[in-house]
Amino acid sequence: MVEPVVVEQNCAEPHVPDTRLELVDLVKSYGPVQALRGVSLSASSGEVVGLIGDNGAGKSTLVKCLSGIVKPDTGQVVLNGQPVTVDSPKTARRLGIETVHQDLALIDTLDVTANLFLNRETVTGRGPLGMFGWLSNRRMHLQAKEILDGLHINIPSVRHPIERLSGGQRQAVAVGRAVAWGQRIVVMDEPSAALGVEQTRLVLELIRTLRAQGIVVILISHNMQQVLEVCTRAVVLRHGSVVADLDTAELTVRDLVDHITGTR
Repeated sequence: MVEPVVVEQNCAEPHVPDTRLELVDLVKSYGPVQALRGVSLSASSGEVVGLIGDNGAGKSTLVKCLSGIVKPDTGQVVLNGQPVTVDSPKTARRLGIETVHQDLALIDTLDVTANLFLNRETVTGRGPLGMFGWLSNRRMHLQAKEILDGLHINIPSVRHPIERLSGGQRQAVAVGRAVAWGQRIVVMDEPSAALGVEQTRLVLELIRTLRAQGIVVILISHNMQQVLEVCTRAVVLRHGSVVADLDTAELTVRDLVDHITGTR
């Protein structure tokens, strides 16, 4: 059982291996629609790359390729110089890639703990039936509370079903799961879309913490101000192609909008 990385705001930062992610000439078509047209980008440890563009630019398709939901028609994902095949979400997780999807990918009828440990359940066994394993619910509940407390995520109880939580609380659970388990790369697709001001501030702070720990963060956002606040670079997609790769330190919101619309 691999223990999750519990992010404490004021604790010593855990060791994270150096990571170099490269996407090389990714192409993906859905029938006659070419969603990705030879997209290439790279990111290294400690970088937060904002992936921006208008609706239909190819951002979500790129995230699905990286998280193993869809397979690109051609092109490569390269991790630390080695081409890898990300053919399923399970493979992505094994490679240290965690994703917060726009639809959150939570199961409403399961409680918070079960969603945090989905496909990573802690199993123990005793006696002659030990080979089959038993879910260690008590241990998972305790660990789930530690994860959420470490992230300062306020949930009434880790035993609450997801369907009883507010939209903002659900979003926080999805973000917390990715942050807690992300070993190398965390991909966030509009992570603050359903959050209030305070919870949005927390998400942005979590992104900064991940950056400080050396984890690669890919952030999709329509909020240009947030991109400038937390991203080191902004990669602009238009009609499935990369049209700009920019250092955010020298940009304004207007600059980003001009690149997205093609004015610049």
